[in-house]
Amino acid sequence: MHSNDIINLETRTGKVERVWQIEIQATPEDVDKIVDSVMEVDPLIYGRYKRNAFVTAVGSETYLPEENSTSAVHLNAANKVQTFPSVLIVISVEKNNETLGRVLDAIRDVHHYEEPLIFIKDCWASRASYDPHNTNPNRWWNREAVDANT
Repeated sequence: MHSNDIINLETRTGKVERVWQIEIQATPEDVDKIVDSVMEVDPLIYGRYKRNAFVTAVGSETYLPEENSTSAVHLNAANKVQTFPSVLIVISVEKNNETLGRVLDAIRDVHHYEEPLIFIKDCWASRASYDPHNTNPNRWWNREAVDANT
């Protein structure tokens, strides 16, 4: 199936739309600074919610600085393996190049790396036919009533 095969896909429960998915590797303490900076240029909307981001559990990032890298200049770390705690921040924005450019600038402006690890994917995102009064027992707002009856 080609990606354009779903361009008009609408189902009983929703539809899909094109987005840029952006993955950013960062230190755990920089997550809010990065997301807040992006929020100044894009609301990170997903459905009826703003500031939507996914942040992984803390893992490790490793690299080997070259002689002319900032790590070599400021940490005397040329050719020495570096390993630091890291998380992956995943956000999505409308598939618009101007929006993407503003978001990338906002990330680079506050990221502490000279060369932030940012990956951009052309994706399809699901958009639900939203009804806050939906009686589906699987929705979180209906679960208490279902759990109380079991």
